[in-house]
Amino acid sequence: MENSRLTDFDASSAADLTDWRVLLGKLSARFATGDFVTGARLVADITKIAESLNHHPDVDLRYPHLSVTTVSHDVGHLTDRDRELARRISAAAAALGVSALPAQVSSLEIALDVRDADAVRPFWAAVLGLDTDEDGDLFDPAGRAPALWFQQMEEPRTERNRFHLDLTLAHDMATPRIEAALAAGGTLVSDDAAPSFWVLADAEGNEVCVCTWQSREGSGEPSAADEGE
Repeated sequence: MENSRLTDFDASSAADLTDWRVLLGKLSARFATGDFVTGARLVADITKIAESLNHHPDVDLRYPHLSVTTVSHDVGHLTDRDRELARRISAAAAALGVSALPAQVSSLEIALDVRDADAVRPFWAAVLGLDTDEDGDLFDPAGRAPALWFQQMEEPRTERNRFHLDLTLAHDMATPRIEAALAAGGTLVSDDAAPSFWVLADAEGNEVCVCTWQSREGSGEPSAADEGE
């Protein structure tokens, strides 16, 4: 199977991937199975598909739904293998009468403002039981706990909390989620970097960044010049 890289833009605009959303460089989908037996049947179908392609996704089966994530780990990027795997999984879900739930797809990270990441990283790795990736971020090998990354600061930040959440959503689901958060009493701190991320805060100033793949380096988005051609 082809190992050609698939950009975030291409994956998000592909007509055969409408069930799937790009989150942190991976293709993710959630399917409304409704009951455990249907979910198990879909897992069985996914197993057969994965074995036939020799390309295996991460699968999380819960009573009312099934979540699936895929990326080509050997190249550290989405490829056409992920596209074919996702396409076949969607076909298997459709055959079972199972629909996708794109509004429920998200990925949560925790960010900590630090002066010296090397000094604090070992503590957080030990206390949370996380591993360290090549960028110095902490992650759960089982994929259950949120990742923890360290934001380098030149001076101590005193005007806000040093911890904040990074919530990555499907690019077409960010605006509705932001609107819901503002309606629930939140405030918009900054949209300067939108649609890459918006900074929101609760009534006491605790912050969360709502992030998407858009307007990020390597996303594969066409430039304004390209669109004008």
